[in-house]
Amino acid sequence: MDEEKRITLRLPADLHSWLAAEAKSGRRSLNSEIVHRLESGRDATAAGDTSS
Repeated sequence: MDEEKRITLRLPADLHSWLAAEAKSGRRSLNSEIVHRLESGRDATAAGDTSS
C-alpha cells in the first residue's frame, strides 16, 4: 500500500465479534483481518471468481 486512509466503520455487534474471533485465530489485528478479507475478495473478483 502506497497510501493509507483512515475510516470509521460501523458493524453490527455480532459481525464485529465474529471478525475479532477470526482475527485472533489467524493471529492478526482486527484491522489486518478486515484488510485481508477485502483484498481476498478483490483478488477473487479480479480473477473472475464471483463465488466469494
